[in-house]
Amino acid sequence: MIVDIRDLWIEALAGMLARPMRSALTTLGTVLGITTLVVTLGVAATAGNQIVGRFDELIATAITVEVPDKPAGLVAWDAPAALTRLRGVTSAAALAQNDKSSNLIVTANTLVDPTRVTGKSLVVVGSGPELPRATHGRMTRGRFFDRGHVERHDRVAVLGDQAAKILGVTGLESSPAIFIGGRAYTVIGILGDLRRERVLSTAVIVPSTIGADFGLKNVTRVLVNTTLGAAGLIATQAPVALSPNRPGVLRVVAPPSPQHARDGVQDDVNGLFLVLGLVSLVVGAVGIANVTLVTVMERVAEIGLRRSLGAARRHIAAQFLLESTLTGLTGGVIGACLGLVVVVAVSAARQWTPVLDVRLALAAPLAGALVGLLAGLYPALRAARMEPVDALR
Repeated sequence: MIVDIRDLWIEALAGMLARPMRSALTTLGTVLGITTLVVTLGVAATAGNQIVGRFDELIATAITVEVPDKPAGLVAWDAPAALTRLRGVTSAAALAQNDKSSNLIVTANTLVDPTRVTGKSLVVVGSGPELPRATHGRMTRGRFFDRGHVERHDRVAVLGDQAAKILGVTGLESSPAIFIGGRAYTVIGILGDLRRERVLSTAVIVPSTIGADFGLKNVTRVLVNTTLGAAGLIATQAPVALSPNRPGVLRVVAPPSPQHARDGVQDDVNGLFLVLGLVSLVVGAVGIANVTLVTVMERVAEIGLRRSLGAARRHIAAQFLLESTLTGLTGGVIGACLGLVVVVAVSAARQWTPVLDVRLALAAPLAGALVGLLAGLYPALRAARMEPVDALR
């Protein structure tokens, strides 16, 4: 007996539409699976894009130039000003720190409890006025010292926010002073919210001209911030700009290429959400298999009648396979549409730029059809194995 493919389509559609509620619930499993898959992959790609963007902005633009102790005076304190004239440099600041200044006893004079010990071992760092911008920090109290303080050799200091808490300096209204090595320094500001060189949050920062009190006469480190994509070029130009006579002595610590890191981040996020999406898809496939198997059991008499009228095993198997495939395809189309809508909605709510893969949207209905095909394989084979006499009986 030869069965026309059109007859199979008609029978498959009739089988689906004969029990519309059951078919709808069966399709819902695939809809949920495909929707979850599209949403998870779409949100993963969008979130990965945001993570990579933040990685680029915060890490791939930071350069540190290490200056050796000898010979002395390799980099002048005003050298960062020349560095900022390079195209691509957004900010630069010079720092001075050594072993001697890394463990100094600092005492505050704002004693409330006479039994309280305010002398703490803190790091003292000398710097220029450009430091807050170079560290991406902000003044939570007061102000940072300017060139006037530097040129006048004013004994002023700025505390990192954690250093201020350690010393008990909470306000600047009374112009509190700190004592380092028996010398008084007026605290004029508190620097916090550091996004770079966070170690400075526990440091005492003084102008470069009075840093000589602690052996901080020479620059030991220069912090450089660049625009995206300029770090590699600036890393080669910075030594020449800072020390034209001996650029080879300086050591530049430039950020590695973010390509491998960004690929790794995106692959990890995509892999995690892909597993979640596939689990949901498997749940949908199990639902289709169960409902299709129940349908086969309920249509035993119909199968027996078709076999007795000349339908071959392959015709019975093809009919049920086609039904389950159509169910999966329908669920795939609906799920892909819902998934894209959810990705756009989540991106809009988070003010992200949605990343939509057209290939995923096109492949989702095919994935749904494949899930339906695989889910209906066992029930279709079971229906095909039925003997006409046993089925009619």
